[in-house]
Amino acid sequence: MRLFLLIALTMVAFAANSLLNRAALTDAGMGPAAFAMIRLGAGAAMLGFLVLRRSGSVRLMAPGRAIGAGSLALYIFGFSFAYVTLDAGVGALILFGGVQLTMFGWAVLRREDIPPLRWAGAALAFAGLIWLCWPGGDAALPVTGIALMTAAAFGWGVYSVHGRGSTDALGDTAANFILCVPLGVLAFALTFDGVTLAGLVLAILSGAVTSGLGYALWYSVLPKIAATTAAVAQLTVPVIALVSGSALLGEVLTPSLIGAALVVLAGVGLAALAKR
Repeated sequence: MRLFLLIALTMVAFAANSLLNRAALTDAGMGPAAFAMIRLGAGAAMLGFLVLRRSGSVRLMAPGRAIGAGSLALYIFGFSFAYVTLDAGVGALILFGGVQLTMFGWAVLRREDIPPLRWAGAALAFAGLIWLCWPGGDAALPVTGIALMTAAAFGWGVYSVHGRGSTDALGDTAANFILCVPLGVLAFALTFDGVTLAGLVLAILSGAVTSGLGYALWYSVLPKIAATTAAVAQLTVPVIALVSGSALLGEVLTPSLIGAALVVLAGVGLAALAKR
């Protein structure tokens, strides 16, 4: 029961990142570059503190660190700027589906032995995303927002694939966040898109709590559960974001959005089961 509650809490934290980012930009008047900078800084501080408390030092330089930090930066900035135009739930769904397709594409490029069920799941998830993003539907999603969140999904997919070989996921994530902070400062200096008190609070919550503590909790849970359980558990993230976005931010759940979400989640679920 305790493990189930920890997994549920982690999924809520991951979904909350979308809600906090969207709320900061729309309700609190925060700029996307400012949000990304503060999220990175707060996340780096929290993760750095946890790693220092555990082992006494953060290893900033390591083989492949440029890939880790670069893909994390692509995710953070694409995520923040996409929510200028995308609703929280829609953005989470595009991100989630895009990450899974990126990882599937990597498996294809490596010529891994992919079972038919996983092929079918990937095709179904891709069809759901096409349905969601198709122009002229009742959702009428902005092309810029879709492109930015797709870039964020690619970044997080690369980060996930690259991180498979990590022997210290928490330490590596802390180092990558720290290395991305200067990029956040540079992006804000170039845009100077505004900071508000309410937005500042939301960005700190996103960086320190739902990102920093959320990742730390997830990495502590992962060794205790099967890979399939972890994959299926993450199916709840866009669902939580969709429902919470509707309830808390007044976002509209159209029939097409609900249908596309079900197709994407069904496809990812099939792919996850195939990994067994």
